[in-house]
Amino acid sequence: MTEAQSQFEGGGYEIAITMGDPAGIGPEIVCRALAAMSPAERGRSLAVGDPAIYRRAAEMIEAELEFVPLEMATPGDGRVAVAEVAAEGEVPDGRIGAAAGDLAFRCVKRAVELVQTGRARVIVTAPLNKAALHAAGHHYDGHTGMLAALTGAPSSFMLLASERLSTLHVSTHVSLRGAIERVTERRIAETVAAGHAHLVSMGIEAPRIAVAGLNPHCGEGGIFGDEDERIIAPAVRALCRRGFDVQGPISADTVFYRASRGEFDLVVAQYHDQGHIPVKLIAFDTTVNVSLGLPVQRTSVDHGTAFDIAWQGRADATNLGAAIAYARRLAGGGGS
Repeated sequence: MTEAQSQFEGGGYEIAITMGDPAGIGPEIVCRALAAMSPAERGRSLAVGDPAIYRRAAEMIEAELEFVPLEMATPGDGRVAVAEVAAEGEVPDGRIGAAAGDLAFRCVKRAVELVQTGRARVIVTAPLNKAALHAAGHHYDGHTGMLAALTGAPSSFMLLASERLSTLHVSTHVSLRGAIERVTERRIAETVAAGHAHLVSMGIEAPRIAVAGLNPHCGEGGIFGDEDERIIAPAVRALCRRGFDVQGPISADTVFYRASRGEFDLVVAQYHDQGHIPVKLIAFDTTVNVSLGLPVQRTSVDHGTAFDIAWQGRADATNLGAAIAYARRLAGGGGS
């Protein structure tokens, strides 16, 4: 028995990689990532999507990849096992379309089923397009909300992980007005607890967590808003009493700088752009999107479908490679 076969028998494929929106760069970057793997690594990886689309992408980038149905796969022989999800309808290159959005959704749904049945351990997702998803009748705010709905999870959290700076978000894909309304003591406490648990599972024994303020200068004593004093500060005090090493609120114009210099292991951001901008500025190509609080584990690229360069052989798979590496750590027991 080969090493890959032994690991497969020990608990399914390590990762199930979805193709994302097939009109975008997803199929290409998945093929690039698969081509860069050793035969043993490919044997521990499962692709989810339409084999014909994968073959077209592999041919475009001149990658010598052989795709075989999941039921016929032999882990470790260098070929790529595919859990087939066929396209239904025309999928024009580089364009938003319902058929593409529906295929992207069904790939994620199939990946969830694979994890729930023990065929795979961690999901890795290539990018999808929200407009295409909605055009197909799947009204989710993105992968994280979709996965929560598919698994019946009451809530979920978006972690952006990079070597120098990691952020976890109180809210993500909602309007700025809606984000302010979601800043509650309970949600902040849940976010910190989820981040703490994940960092401990990744080997950080005593995570140092900072909570960013909502308003400029944390409200400047109520001059610029009272949410920091009225909601965030009491939440942080309560978390400290529970034993968490947490500080805040700390003004958002300094907390990310301090974290990037090693003072904190994680920053809890109050809304999407507050947390995304600093991480992407520091580590745009290597930041990994990780879903926390779900009964399945999932990592993802932190970029979009790039329709402008789709199916031109120009896409860079560096970010997907980082997501795959993080997923393999999770599959090995390092993270939840």
